[in-house]
Amino acid sequence: MKDMPADPSVLPPQPRVYAGVNWEGLKTLYQREVRRFLKVGMQTLAAPVVTALLYMLVFVVAVGGGRAVHGVEYGTFVAPGLVMMQILSNAFANSSSSLLQAKFNGLMGDFLTPPLTPAEHVAGFGLGAATRGILVGAVSLAAILPFARLPVAEPWAVAFYGIGAALIMGFIGIMAGLWAEKFDHMAAVTNFVIMPMTFLSGTFYLVERLPEPFRTASHYNPFFYLIDGFRYGFIGQAEGSLLVGAIMTVVLVLATGWACLWMFRTGYKIKT
Repeated sequence: MKDMPADPSVLPPQPRVYAGVNWEGLKTLYQREVRRFLKVGMQTLAAPVVTALLYMLVFVVAVGGGRAVHGVEYGTFVAPGLVMMQILSNAFANSSSSLLQAKFNGLMGDFLTPPLTPAEHVAGFGLGAATRGILVGAVSLAAILPFARLPVAEPWAVAFYGIGAALIMGFIGIMAGLWAEKFDHMAAVTNFVIMPMTFLSGTFYLVERLPEPFRTASHYNPFFYLIDGFRYGFIGQAEGSLLVGAIMTVVLVLATGWACLWMFRTGYKIKT
């Protein structure tokens, strides 16, 4: 007997074909990452502002004592570094916690099932993390301004280093979130890598005043160039080379982004 043609009404739906970039899926993933941190605004936005103000109180009022650094008041010198600290830590926290919680709760399939390419995954998580970092940085800056006279000498440097730092730490957060198997691993990265590099980057002091070999070693710290370039955007003075800082920022954005792309393509600690 000849096979009868299948009734179209009983055929399973055909997979949707996306030509080029799945913009709808990418937008949805990005919105998820943004809404995720906005939903707990007291923790993700208000808490960093309080932390920044406490740093201002301790280092400017108690330690600064009205002295000048680089020809500007100590509060003006410290403020950009505090804002950059919030950008770095919050961009990292957003992408790393999102992926680690998904792994911990067995929800990674929610990210892998939709028709998203590895590049779209990286873009969605990275841009979501960068948005949190920049938003927290802007809110922290607004809270600090009443306590520190902060000019804007070079707006391009503020934007370039702020966005670059947010993307770098967002991508590093993706790498850490995929690598970590428990929250202790994430705490180790934060406490033994992120925080030491942040505090040893010249946020609260001039690196040139450090004794050797710490002075030279500080110039190999990427955070030094990110904070120094960001501060240059406000006060118009830098300790390190702006050219080296700009090249390093671009290279780190590309390198960390490529590493995240490789991890998603190979299913590193995802499809196990």
